[in-house]
Amino acid sequence: MREPVKTVALLGAGLIGSGWAARCLAHGLDVVAWDPDPSAESSLRANVDNAWPILKEVGLHSNADQSRLKFESSLEDALSVADFVQESAPDDEALKTKLIMQADQLLPPDVVIASSSSGIRPTQLQAEAVHSQRIMIGHPFNPVYLLPLVELVGGQATSEDTLRAGAKFYRSLTMRPLLAPVEIDGYISDRLQQVLFHEALYMIEAGICSPAEIDAAITGGPGLRWAFLGPMLTFHLAGGEGGIRHSMAHWAPEIANRWTHLPAPEFTEKLIDTTAVGCEEIQASRTIKEFEGRRDRCLVAIQNAIDEFWFPPGQDGWPDMPE
Repeated sequence: MREPVKTVALLGAGLIGSGWAARCLAHGLDVVAWDPDPSAESSLRANVDNAWPILKEVGLHSNADQSRLKFESSLEDALSVADFVQESAPDDEALKTKLIMQADQLLPPDVVIASSSSGIRPTQLQAEAVHSQRIMIGHPFNPVYLLPLVELVGGQATSEDTLRAGAKFYRSLTMRPLLAPVEIDGYISDRLQQVLFHEALYMIEAGICSPAEIDAAITGGPGLRWAFLGPMLTFHLAGGEGGIRHSMAHWAPEIANRWTHLPAPEFTEKLIDTTAVGCEEIQASRTIKEFEGRRDRCLVAIQNAIDEFWFPPGQDGWPDMPE
């Protein structure tokens, strides 16, 4: 695969494409964007302008310059200089498949084509391509110019070289590539987000709580812990010295199944062991108490940051309580 990557071609200049543009420019790369929408260039440049002040605060590459952003009305012209392609068209399988096929026909075979799709399997996007081995998913999170996570998913034809090249490129943008070991609809993060979102909608529909109460239930508690630990280590620490094995014994499926619309899996010995071993590998030689100390310091730092930007009382969306 081609390296070093000096010029990135962005196919689609909406919110996600603009985020990619800002991040790539901030890291000193040349960016060529293409979008069939006549108004796309102006909104792209406005979005990059909006992101630039915070990127300057974070720290720009010595070669970072917004003048290195070019917009092409021709797909062929946009791709003619590309060392890496990031496709960010609307999440419509037919549209993406056609666009990726066109790009595949125009590009040399050593240029990676990554899609920003948030859930389509890459095997489906490879279906009409000749050089299908260079097509992969590189799913970012909004705002792309700040959040580090990018999910890498390979299709049946994707080569290991493509995934390695994709990971190397995203690391050069100070991102954290997460390789999905199995190709699955929705990948990893969006599947988790959707479960929480849908359960929230069930409770709103039933009149149990409001959107403000849903958000308050996350931002003041679990969300703060997830920022550092994630859901698995959160439950691991909740079990004390017994770890997640103790937690899983306490929160049995028959209890949780009375709480949510998504049935819990059966807690087989295999599932418990696989989960526990994974958490213990993350814990490594660190003690539970050491983890708790690091968690506590991180929580204080996060809450201090939130306090700086939190909205004034009455404007923060936090549910009112009777006096």
